[in-house]
Amino acid sequence: MPRQRIGDLLLAEGLVSQADIDNALALQAETGGPIGQMLVRLGAISEDRLLEVLCQQLRIPVLGADEAPEPERIADFLDVVGAPLHWWADREAVAWRAGDEADAAVICAAVHPLDPVLRDRLAQAVEGQVHYRLAKRAQIEAMTGDLAKGRAAELEPPKASEAARLKELAQAAPVIDFVNAIFAEALAKRASDVHVEPFEDQFFVRMRIDGMLVTARRGPRSGFDAVCSRIKLLSGMDIGERRLPQDGRQTIRVSGQQVDLRVSALPSTWGESVVLRLLGKTSRLPDLKELGLDEAQAEGLVSLAEQPNGVVLVSGPTGSGKTTTIYRLLTHLNDGVRKIVTVEDPVELDLPGVVQVRVKSEIGLTFAAGLRAMLRQDPDVIMVGEIRDPETARIAVQAALTGHLVISTVHTNSALAAVSRLLDLGIEDYLLADVLRGVVGQRLVRKLCPQCARPSSPEQRRHHEAAAPAGPAPAGDADWREPRGCDACARTGYLGRIGLFETAVATKALERAVRGRADEDALAATARRDGFKTLFEDGYAKARAGLTTLSEVYRAVGLRAAADEAA
Repeated sequence: MPRQRIGDLLLAEGLVSQADIDNALALQAETGGPIGQMLVRLGAISEDRLLEVLCQQLRIPVLGADEAPEPERIADFLDVVGAPLHWWADREAVAWRAGDEADAAVICAAVHPLDPVLRDRLAQAVEGQVHYRLAKRAQIEAMTGDLAKGRAAELEPPKASEAARLKELAQAAPVIDFVNAIFAEALAKRASDVHVEPFEDQFFVRMRIDGMLVTARRGPRSGFDAVCSRIKLLSGMDIGERRLPQDGRQTIRVSGQQVDLRVSALPSTWGESVVLRLLGKTSRLPDLKELGLDEAQAEGLVSLAEQPNGVVLVSGPTGSGKTTTIYRLLTHLNDGVRKIVTVEDPVELDLPGVVQVRVKSEIGLTFAAGLRAMLRQDPDVIMVGEIRDPETARIAVQAALTGHLVISTVHTNSALAAVSRLLDLGIEDYLLADVLRGVVGQRLVRKLCPQCARPSSPEQRRHHEAAAPAGPAPAGDADWREPRGCDACARTGYLGRIGLFETAVATKALERAVRGRADEDALAATARRDGFKTLFEDGYAKARAGLTTLSEVYRAVGLRAAADEAA
């Protein structure tokens, strides 16, 4: 019975469309290669999902993560076969004996295990059966990369003119597949950013997952120029310019998803450090409860956003989730009646019904210039990506005084420190007191994995309770938990993130304190009388409820701040 074609199998399981198959066939006619590889290259399906279907079609098992042997075992067998290292790299395969005996079974891991050239070479060199395994390119590249240490020249590409060499490298099929695999892995692992960093003898691919950088791949330095050039080509950057910083943006398709790709390239000692941000085109904004706000905080935040005019400030460091919070508020306000205009650097996510403007400082379109122009657009709500200079601060306050609601961010360590920041930027205290409607501070902490988190021991519970902040204990029973690690959370013990929030509404008492230029401690004391909770208090309550750990809270708010509140 003839074997069912891979394209038919993928169509039958609804993993790709007929249009995907047609596009893959067209690409196959141009470049050659298996149809499955073409579908991965086009972003129609992930490599992991393709391997699952190939395993079913070919009846060849997939190489397990724990099956790869030490490099010495592979090197010993490759020497017996006699084929040079670059031959194995070109064939995208490696092989080794399963044991130390001369007649031990041979295992061959390959991207294309049916490759007749590969099978003929092994048949000539090996007596007995060869057990084949389907492998991902990343696995083969990692193993051949380990083998190339100390003899990297065997894998060096031939010399050519620089511009032609870079373009040729960027368009090579293995490079395309490697970069696509990075994107697919980043999406599968929920990574927000991908860092590709060159060093003297190797390069690293690191991914920021739940706010923490994790090394995902590494390769020989000789392969970095190809990977870097491919990424720059994808994002519309000058592939030949390697002396100056560059930024690029493009929409690509990965594993069947549309993804916005934002790229920054920075020249460094050993080459260009490349950082990519991946944003799903269909990203769903979490609601306020999913962000981590309790009921009282969510009501307070919504009430701030529904003010007819004034300034609402969201503070926190880069990567603390400020933009997501503001986008959620804008989505709440986007009822078709209000005119909403934003000026951002850059636009993080498309909001239907909202006019979004991207800052372009190189042509004079700064936050201040964009804000001035927006006032002539008859807006009801204005969002400014960041107040970072006196001119932007002054125009934002004037806009609020003339009847607009202005929502913006500032980079401060706490919500109430945003008041001092605007005063330092030259805003008069009486004007700020008149327009300020409220301030929000936030951080992001990792959530405990719900599948493997374990209850804290009695000793750990006593230690946690001793760290409680001053004031009344949080409501509800304590449910202290600790991270353990499982397959679902990649052995980290954490899965996803949740926000810590502090929200201060500008009451009459707080307005008087701002008008009197009170310091942050005095502002906090005033806000506490109206129910203000600090970041550490909110974090402590979430850790006590088993959502995260105290160590995560300390990491987010700082040990010193936590100690001051517990004193």
